[in-house]
Amino acid sequence: MVMRRHGAGRADAVLAAALVCGVIATAAGCGGASAGVTSGAAGDPAAAVRTAADRLVAAGSSRATTSMEMATGGTRVTIRGEGTYDFKRRTGQLTLVLPNSPAEAAGQRPITELLAPGALYMKNRGAGVPADKWVRINTATLADGNLVTGGATDPYAAAELLRGAQGVAYVGEEDLAGGKVRHYRGSATLPARVAKGFSRGAVPFDAYVDAEGRLRKVRQQFSYMNDGRPVAVASTTLLYGFGAAVSVRLPDGRDIFDGKIQS
Repeated sequence: MVMRRHGAGRADAVLAAALVCGVIATAAGCGGASAGVTSGAAGDPAAAVRTAADRLVAAGSSRATTSMEMATGGTRVTIRGEGTYDFKRRTGQLTLVLPNSPAEAAGQRPITELLAPGALYMKNRGAGVPADKWVRINTATLADGNLVTGGATDPYAAAELLRGAQGVAYVGEEDLAGGKVRHYRGSATLPARVAKGFSRGAVPFDAYVDAEGRLRKVRQQFSYMNDGRPVAVASTTLLYGFGAAVSVRLPDGRDIFDGKIQS
C-alpha cells in the first residue's frame, strides 16, 4: 500500500489510517515502587481509577514499557516499546521493536516515537521514508485518538481513558515490581470523538494502582475497525521509575518527511 502526503495538514488522517495497517503488515508480513498498600483499604474502586491520570500528573514523569498485541485474519503479532514520559507536559519518547516478518531474515529497525500534545512523530517508519526524516501525524485527526495507531498507546491517553470507568470492581492486592498494588477491573466508555474508530464503545480494562494513587499498570482491550474488519488489540502499559528525566526535542520542519509512505 502506498499513500501520498500532500503537506502535513491535509493528508494526516489518510496517512494515519494506513499507519495502523502498516504496523501490522510490517510486523506480520501481511497487507520507584511504593512501600505497600494497606490491606482491605480499597476505598471507592471507581474513584481510584478515575483519578489515576491526575495522580500521574502530580508525580511528574516516569519510565514506561508498552506492549501491543494485535490479532487479525488469523495472525497475531506483538509490538513492544520502552521509554520515558512527562505527564505534566504530555511529552515522551518510546522505542518500538517489531517482531520479525516471516518474509525477512533480519528484524525490522526499531521505530522511534515522539509523543506531544496533538502530534505523533515516527522515525524509521518504513519503506519510502529516508533514514534521517520523521513522519508527523496530527493526532486530532485520528479516529482512534492515538490509542492504537502508533503501535503503542500514549501513556497519558491510557490513563485518561480511565476517567470514563464504569462497573469497576476491586479484585485484590497484588505484588508488582517489588511493591504492593491494588488491582481493579471494569470497562471505560470511549469519548465520543474517538468511539467511531472502534467496533464497540466500551474498553475492558485491568488497572493496578499503588499506595499514592498512581497508575502502575493498565491493560486495555480494544476492537479497532480496519478496512471494515475488526482487529483485536490488547494494549498493556507499565509505569515505573517516577521522577525520571525526560528530554524530548521535536523535529524541525525541515526534518519532516513529505512524500510517499509505503506500508
